Amino acid sequence: MSRSFRKMNLVGALGLILLLVGSAIGLFVAPAEKHMGDVMRIIYVHVPSAWVSMLCFAFAFGLAIWSLWSGKAQADARMTGAIETGVVLNGLLLIQGSIWARATWGVWWDWDVRLTTSLVMMLLFAGVLALRAVVDDTHRRATWSAVATIVAFVDVPLVYFCVRWWRSLHQVQSTPDTLDPAMVVPLRINAFAILFVALWLISMRSRIELERRRQEEVEAPERIVFEGSPEHA
Repeated sequence: MSRSFRKMNLVGALGLILLLVGSAIGLFVAPAEKHMGDVMRIIYVHVPSAWVSMLCFAFAFGLAIWSLWSGKAQADARMTGAIETGVVLNGLLLIQGSIWARATWGVWWDWDVRLTTSLVMMLLFAGVLALRAVVDDTHRRATWSAVATIVAFVDVPLVYFCVRWWRSLHQVQSTPDTLDPAMVVPLRINAFAILFVALWLISMRSRIELERRRQEEVEAPERIVFEGSPEHA
């Protein structure tokens, strides 16, 4: 087991521990919100899921540029890990948001600009993964998915700024100045917790993708049928 592998396992374990600590503080120590009461406690997983999912997509965007520039397999593998982790967190974000919406708005879903752009964000990056699944050639797959990732990233800043640019049911982003200090602590703990877990997932998925690529490159010559061979005939 390599040193980097052990380090990432420690990062993942630390993330899980922090998630338990932050969630416990958010559920049992932090005060209830004045208007929404205990329903608002979902913020301690909902908001960090949003932050880290967009960070994953931003990371994937940077890796896509690196992949196109360098053609390195490591960049493509890490980009894949970042996208998959971001899509999972994006899905959790939408589920958590639906639960919160049901309790506060009385509906599971509303085509509000923040909700809609968040759904589009997940579908765009899921589309990148679908594209990767249908392209067999490793180099063409890396190039096409990198370009698709750059295009998909256009929606990420839109998700963040849309509540400031357009009228929305969704509230504008909170800041430490608009939250009780007792709420800020578990929110920050869980933000780092989910970030650490995301980094661990990206690392593990990158290793799997690199191994898959190596196997494809080894198997590729074996699939070549030369003209004049019995198989070609």
